[in-house]
Amino acid sequence: MARLITAPTRFTHEDWTRSNLTKYANADVERQQAERLIKESDRLKDETAKKTEKTQRDVNKKLEQRLADIRYWKKELDDKLDGLVKEIENLVAFKQRVDKALQATEEPLHIARMCLANREKRVGIDLVHDDVQKELLKEIETIEGVQSLLKRTLEQATEQLRLNRKAKYQLEKDLKDKFGAQTIDEYCENLRNNSQQIHFNDSVAVIEPNSVAPEQWVDFSNDNINYAERERMNSVDLRSSIDGLLQQTSNDMLKQVDNTNVAFANRIWECKDAKGKLEDNLNKVISQIKEQEENIATLEMAIKAKEAPMKVAQTRLETRQHRPNVELCRDAAQYKLIEEVHEISDSVAQLQARLRDANSSLKGLVRNQLELEEDIAIKANTLFIDEVECMGMRKSINIQTF
Repeated sequence: MARLITAPTRFTHEDWTRSNLTKYANADVERQQAERLIKESDRLKDETAKKTEKTQRDVNKKLEQRLADIRYWKKELDDKLDGLVKEIENLVAFKQRVDKALQATEEPLHIARMCLANREKRVGIDLVHDDVQKELLKEIETIEGVQSLLKRTLEQATEQLRLNRKAKYQLEKDLKDKFGAQTIDEYCENLRNNSQQIHFNDSVAVIEPNSVAPEQWVDFSNDNINYAERERMNSVDLRSSIDGLLQQTSNDMLKQVDNTNVAFANRIWECKDAKGKLEDNLNKVISQIKEQEENIATLEMAIKAKEAPMKVAQTRLETRQHRPNVELCRDAAQYKLIEEVHEISDSVAQLQARLRDANSSLKGLVRNQLELEEDIAIKANTLFIDEVECMGMRKSINIQTF
């Protein structure tokens, strides 16, 4: 059989001419777009270069201004530090008769803090901010207030020396930070586009969340300077007065210790009462658990007792299916057997539902038992802490007139 050869597609001369014209037009459009893009690129490169140079000049100027500000505040801090150091060198420290009274407050304060620390060992619901806690906090506040008053009666030189050293530390810390900032900004000021140390870091163009405003920066150093000057002036002006102070502080401490002890006594009674009631409830729950367990056992026996009747009924039904021919009759016995199977099934279902309820109730009772036992243990722990540990320590508190 001869093989058929398909002739190639033929175009007209007009198709050929039109194709060439289309390609010429497309090429011309692409060249025009390319020329426009090149011109736009040249303009953009020139524009961005000028913008970058201008911005970098502005940054350099800002760095110069910042360095001038840092140097100004460094000089202010240096001058104030020199004056404070000279004042510190002139102080003479000594103590007066309040020393003994101040030392005598340490034991009551230590005991109050130990009571607070011990009461942190309470657990669960007993870790409560009760009246005892409030009175202990008041006691600590009272004793610390007494200590503060007594300390302010120490000799002028000793007290002012401490305050001056605090101001001196703040000035030195501020100066150290200023020196660090100056070193960093001088390094930044000297960086150029051809420096070897420069590198990319895309994640740094942000304002640090912990940074401060320039006003806060100025206020910080200004506050340090004002504080240092105030303490320097106070170092020659402070007066101490102890008339009536020792008797008043002793009375205040004694009153607060009595209030705390009363709060402890009330709380211990309240905790014992709650523990006794919890124990009564626990005994009742345990008794109920026993009854429920017996109920569950009888329910299981009742369910078990339905197995034999069910087997008898189902066996009878299965056997009667083999009655021959017309004897396979839907008689009254057949209906009654079917009714019996359904009746036993319903009874078992009811018993099983009641068994599930009983088991659920038992779980709730056991859970309640565990909660009560845990709460009783918590109360026992609290009583040991308050009655044995805390009150045992507080018996040694001896507030006396200084």
